[in-house]
Amino acid sequence: MGLTSDEILVSAVALAVVLFLATVWLWPRLARRGWRAVTGRVGLLLVTQVALFAAVGLAANRSFLFYGSWADLFGQEQEVGVVVDHAAGSKDVKVVGTQALDVPGGGRPSVGGQIQKVMVAGERSKIVSPAYVYLPPEYFQARYAKRTFPAAVVLTGYPGTAENLIKGLKYPKTAYVQAKDGRMQPMILVMLRPTVAPPRDTECVDVPGGPQAETFFAEDLPKAVSGLYRVGTKPRNWGFMGNSTGGYCALKIALHHPDRFAAGAGLSAYYKAAEDVTTGDLFHGDEELRKRGDLLWSLDNGKQGSTSFLVTSSKRGEGNLKGTREFIKKVKSPAEVSSIVLESGGHNFNTWNREIPPGLVWMAGKLSAS
Repeated sequence: MGLTSDEILVSAVALAVVLFLATVWLWPRLARRGWRAVTGRVGLLLVTQVALFAAVGLAANRSFLFYGSWADLFGQEQEVGVVVDHAAGSKDVKVVGTQALDVPGGGRPSVGGQIQKVMVAGERSKIVSPAYVYLPPEYFQARYAKRTFPAAVVLTGYPGTAENLIKGLKYPKTAYVQAKDGRMQPMILVMLRPTVAPPRDTECVDVPGGPQAETFFAEDLPKAVSGLYRVGTKPRNWGFMGNSTGGYCALKIALHHPDRFAAGAGLSAYYKAAEDVTTGDLFHGDEELRKRGDLLWSLDNGKQGSTSFLVTSSKRGEGNLKGTREFIKKVKSPAEVSSIVLESGGHNFNTWNREIPPGLVWMAGKLSAS
């Protein structure tokens, strides 16, 4: 029985109910002194509690889709995602720290690259946010001294931390390995979380009278980074990538700003801005702004630029499969779309770590250094 199947959930609930009733029925018989009675009571309570916790855990997993299969739960899913094409110097950035990659020779930037922690001050949005910038080894090598590099903004989900992109999702190390093995060109990564007005989840929206998150990500961030690092300013120099909320933001920004970003990749993305207690009132009654936050509506009703999109899902374990298929159908030329659809994988780091390597290769292939 599959981890998210009705059968396993019903079986777990039934077992928990049976054990609870057994506890009530047998308790008088075990309400005696002696080690056997005490051991019986302890054992009965223990198995009942385990069964109850298992039933609750399975129900929660089925609702939130953290894990898509038993192998996914125990970290045994190793299938790497496959991309399938669907035809159709700056005052605004301050470096506040550096760290090396955990790779051979990583202590030398020209060998292992470098991660720099920066503070980005948005010129138009007035938002100030920390970020991490991964610079590949080639950035520090003399033969590339006059070369510009393509760059991708990378976002976590909400309420994740930017450190998760380095430690849990291993974006810098993956980019290093993929480039070293010749599968992608060296690329700069600008890593941060979508929460630029903590603790509020802005869904990368320019909130009327509130945080101008879309302006920060679409305009301020690439301009500020290009001012300090050797990154071009043309759309073909920039991509946007993320998971969950970050994936929604990546697709949204790339869709609405083809003049800024040539590519957008959404891992386990959803396709309509969330509206809940974490977001507050994002649109203040502006229905046009709300519609704009619906990517499927935007594909149907807006002009599509020459942007490349990558979307990911799983046949078992993800809740966005239907929306992903709809997104693919609605992308029209001159835009183009590719996808990664795993057989199984939940909304978690294990799944994204299987999608990030081919996702980065896809992204680098859509961008240009010059």
